[in-house]
Amino acid sequence: MRHRKAWEVVLACIEVGNAPDSWGVWFPHNDRQVPWDVFLDEVAAAGYSCIELGPWGYLPTEASALKAELSKRNLTLAASTVGCNLLNEESIESLLIQLPAITALQKELGAKFVVLLPEMFTDLFTGEVVLNKQLSAEERERFNRNIGRIGKFIREQYGLVLAAHPHVDSHLETEEDIESLLALTPAEDVALCLDVGHHAYGGGDACAFLKKHANRIPYIHLKNCDADVLADMRREGWSFAHAVTKNIMCEPWKGLVDFKQLKSVLDEIGYQGYAVVEQDMYPAPPERPFPIARATRKYLNDVGIG
Repeated sequence: MRHRKAWEVVLACIEVGNAPDSWGVWFPHNDRQVPWDVFLDEVAAAGYSCIELGPWGYLPTEASALKAELSKRNLTLAASTVGCNLLNEESIESLLIQLPAITALQKELGAKFVVLLPEMFTDLFTGEVVLNKQLSAEERERFNRNIGRIGKFIREQYGLVLAAHPHVDSHLETEEDIESLLALTPAEDVALCLDVGHHAYGGGDACAFLKKHANRIPYIHLKNCDADVLADMRREGWSFAHAVTKNIMCEPWKGLVDFKQLKSVLDEIGYQGYAVVEQDMYPAPPERPFPIARATRKYLNDVGIG
């Protein structure tokens, strides 16, 4: 059964990409990250057709320069990636000020989606809790409305689609969190980037959730979550940053998400959007990402995704 989407994604089939995150890129500039040209060379050599922009400033920010670099590697751009503290007006305004440059670049390159990451309540370096973990009812409503506000702005001002990305150690993590966002925001303003690994980390069933909310999900992140490491994380109270060093986000064939079942669900709902691999790593030894990316692409091809 094909579900009608709230917007049309004009793709002939599932487009499989990869993201800077899979190469350990979390920051615009960091001496523990691979150079941007190495990322582009390796993502193309591993067999992917598109990428995400990643942290603004990591890849070239001048449209013609980035277009040339992608073109010579037969790559396209699927989405930009942005983030802010969704309860802090100054942080939101800073994001809105940055949007003209980001959206101009991505529109020049034909990318339709803006993936929005909520700020985490733990520090990426230390794991220290830096925001209140729990939201009051008033804060939850404000959090959700701010996502809707940003999505409406992106749609009206730039003609693009906001895809909110649920993320561990954030206030958009559990199925309850996501359901509250979907209930309060219009479909035309807020779509979801369903990250199947983060969804499992947060205790949800990604396949069932995808079937339930197919009309709000035009964009998917592919990764998996190691059940044993997840159990250790919950028992020990690890932060996301520490759990990543233990490889909690693992290759698709190793974790809680059944990718053969996921393929069946994608077929059932007639999914024709983007499926971007995003295997969280930081720091990543320079030699580690490429073999994993290549093996992941082969596995996805064997399963029939893309």
